[in-house]
Amino acid sequence: MILLMGIAGSGKGTQGKMLADQHNFHLISMGEVLRMYVTGKQRERMLAGELLDNQEIIGIVNQVITSLPDDGEVLMDGFPRTIPQAEWLLGQAKAGRFNLDKAFHLVALRQAVKERLLGRARVDDKEVAIEKRFDEYERSTAPLLQWLKNNGVEVIDINAERTPEEVNADIIKRLET
Repeated sequence: MILLMGIAGSGKGTQGKMLADQHNFHLISMGEVLRMYVTGKQRERMLAGELLDNQEIIGIVNQVITSLPDDGEVLMDGFPRTIPQAEWLLGQAKAGRFNLDKAFHLVALRQAVKERLLGRARVDDKEVAIEKRFDEYERSTAPLLQWLKNNGVEVIDINAERTPEEVNADIIKRLET
């Protein structure tokens, strides 16, 4: 399993699709999964920029992973986002469910990605929700990167303020090493 991590708008979805097409990875895009399957109050919270409860997310991820064929590498876009989610994921890896190979951290400044997000006009890309997602990232996800390193996962920072093609070439180069 390969993880794609980064602040909202850093290009995780774009890179996930490019890598899945190029390498026949099984792509799990948490943003797409959640937009498709989350309804009611959970959806309202999500649209407001809040993260869902760890157990809710873990349950969804577990169902999606279980439904995948056994062949090929899994590329996870947007999961884990918290240390409890990462603890679950590492537990699954240690139990032999999959190998956790690398985590690519797509690094971009808030202002650069805010402009990207506002420009794509998705239903969950309202300015207040974007700011809340940024704050949530800094509070929950940023510390997770160090936690992953401390627990033996190779975390590779990638400059995401370049063209998608340049970012993709950098990731591919790092996958091959």
